[in-house]
Amino acid sequence: MPIAQLISPQALEQRRTQPGLVILDCRFALEDPDYGQRSYAEGHIAGASFADLERDLSGPVTKGVTGRHPLPEPGALIERLQAWGINHDSDIVLYDDGPGAYAARAWWLLVWLGKRDGLYILNGGLKAWHAAGLPLSLDPPAVQRGAFSGSPDAALLLSARELEQRLGRSDMTLLDARALPRFKGEVEPIDPVAGHIPGAQCAAFTDNLGGDGRFLPADRLKERFAEKLGGRSPTELVAYCGSGVTACHNLFALCLAGYPLGRLYAGSWSEWINDPQRSVATGE
Repeated sequence: MPIAQLISPQALEQRRTQPGLVILDCRFALEDPDYGQRSYAEGHIAGASFADLERDLSGPVTKGVTGRHPLPEPGALIERLQAWGINHDSDIVLYDDGPGAYAARAWWLLVWLGKRDGLYILNGGLKAWHAAGLPLSLDPPAVQRGAFSGSPDAALLLSARELEQRLGRSDMTLLDARALPRFKGEVEPIDPVAGHIPGAQCAAFTDNLGGDGRFLPADRLKERFAEKLGGRSPTELVAYCGSGVTACHNLFALCLAGYPLGRLYAGSWSEWINDPQRSVATGE
């Protein structure tokens, strides 16, 4: 079974009451951290539990050391997964408002802990759910605690130090998921330093989507990333973004296209710039 799968709103509605299915609402807004919880309370897909990016899917921030969304401590994350009713054989559907960035972060964390099948992102997210005329619920989910356990796979990560040592290597493909103006250093609305890691290519995560907000077909995604790889091995691909969230969207899209799962620089730009000795590039 592929590690990355999409599910349509219609297919989810048909499977929504299936035993063993877990649905997680991952809505979030960087400019309004309470947006997700508030939106969930105002209506969610029936049976969904709420997974908050900062409270559940990230660890504590250490100013000047970590990025803006450090990885959660594995034990704490596993406890949350169990509280949401997740077992080893659960099918899990993840959604957010539509682009899939926050849902992809949850997907990557599950893969990191060893869950390699039965993982789906709702294609088009809640926007597509609304477009299909499907209802929302105000009811809390009826959840029976799960027994999921796992351990983090260090092979899926690259640290800042390891990345520094690899800069300049001809076999590495380094993809930055932020929009081009931020990559070029023309604007920086969030972090105190503008620019990108030297040697990176801009691969804005939004370009994985069509005009309808759904993921591009696998063959289109394959063409997109083949151009970025430029003949280099996909096993040497590293993804980053502002804080290790939207990079997961690129990793998910790569898997949809049939490529192996690349590595994540989880600290990303917001961690990289904590050390003024680290190189910074601007422009294309």
